[in-house]
Amino acid sequence: MVGRGRSIRILIHGMNYAPEMLGVGRYTGDLGRHLAARGNDVDVVTAPPHYPGWRIWPGFRIGWYQHEILNGTRVTRCPLLVRSRMAGIWRLLAPLSFALSAGPVVLWHALRKRPDVILCVEPSLFCAPAALLASRLTGAKAVLHIQDLEIDAAFAVGHLKHRWLQRLASRFEEACLKRFDTVVTISERMKEKILEKGVEQSRLRIIRNWVDLAQIRFLDGPNSYRQTLAIPAERFVVLYSGNVGLKQALHVLLDAARYLVDEPSIVFVISGDGPEKDELMRRYSALGNVVFLPTQPEQKLCELLNLADLHVIPQDAKAADLVLPSKLGGILASGRQVLITANPGTELHTFLRDTAMIVPAGDSQQLADAIRRASRERKPVPAEEFQRLLAQLDSRSNLSAFEAVLGPT
Repeated sequence: MVGRGRSIRILIHGMNYAPEMLGVGRYTGDLGRHLAARGNDVDVVTAPPHYPGWRIWPGFRIGWYQHEILNGTRVTRCPLLVRSRMAGIWRLLAPLSFALSAGPVVLWHALRKRPDVILCVEPSLFCAPAALLASRLTGAKAVLHIQDLEIDAAFAVGHLKHRWLQRLASRFEEACLKRFDTVVTISERMKEKILEKGVEQSRLRIIRNWVDLAQIRFLDGPNSYRQTLAIPAERFVVLYSGNVGLKQALHVLLDAARYLVDEPSIVFVISGDGPEKDELMRRYSALGNVVFLPTQPEQKLCELLNLADLHVIPQDAKAADLVLPSKLGGILASGRQVLITANPGTELHTFLRDTAMIVPAGDSQQLADAIRRASRERKPVPAEEFQRLLAQLDSRSNLSAFEAVLGPT
């Protein structure tokens, strides 16, 4: 229970929720389930599951409101306008369509249920006005969870352009941020950027994205993915698992695969979906050392992560401190070597500098050289450092910290 031994009423508002397994939906779904299991009354206003492929999942309807009970939470799903190629103006239309369809539902829930806390999740910040209005009408505590500085990231990687639009978006963002009672984010660098936007230090908290260490762990012995994909035990598997979008800069990893195409001992496995996947498959699927997989079922995630001899986390340098890879906890929990592309001073570089191999962002040749070296040396992971980081990412402590944030001020 939140607070001093009493349950409270919580309204969660955000575009992504369970059963999405990647990104924001996973963590908001985990949080909703945890809060409900602790005896709290939890309502969720969200969209149909659509991430990471920007396609509405089977069993859900794109233009209708739907209601369900999921893991102890009451979920209302609101219409969302999407298409598989999310670029340009569609980066605005999709979240705006959800905000418009969900806003009245948020207000109705708030006025009917009188929640103690309204938790708004970014992305998308378009959800913020309805959440803030509902909190003012009901006296509820307003909390914003920033998983992604989406406005900065959208302009950094070129999803959105034009200075006038960026100025307008930034003013909207700052106006929203200053009105929440508490703002939670996931990294030190994101915290610094949020402070620059005018949020007071006293209202800002860091709670990192978590991993369930009971579900994701090191597995020894035969791996079912090696058998299914016919990858011999002696071949060195380089794995990327997650969203396939611009911010992940997967072309850098796949260019490295092209440099290593004549290295028969190395194979690259790309598991996931997203707006850039079709284009990447068109450009790189002819390479004999690359295998593409769709997003894998939740129950197979531990096995998938243990397929890797080396996990690679590439990132677009321009968005390096505007997001933090949500896959990080699972990767560390699998106990496999990690290689990242990150520049000094960025959050990912600072967080993993004692545990991961690091090459500069955007440098495919250096990435290929590091992969070749890792395949030949096959060094054991620094177990003590891995455990130190996992202690910061453990779901139990982070969910408890979030529960405390939602309690009475």
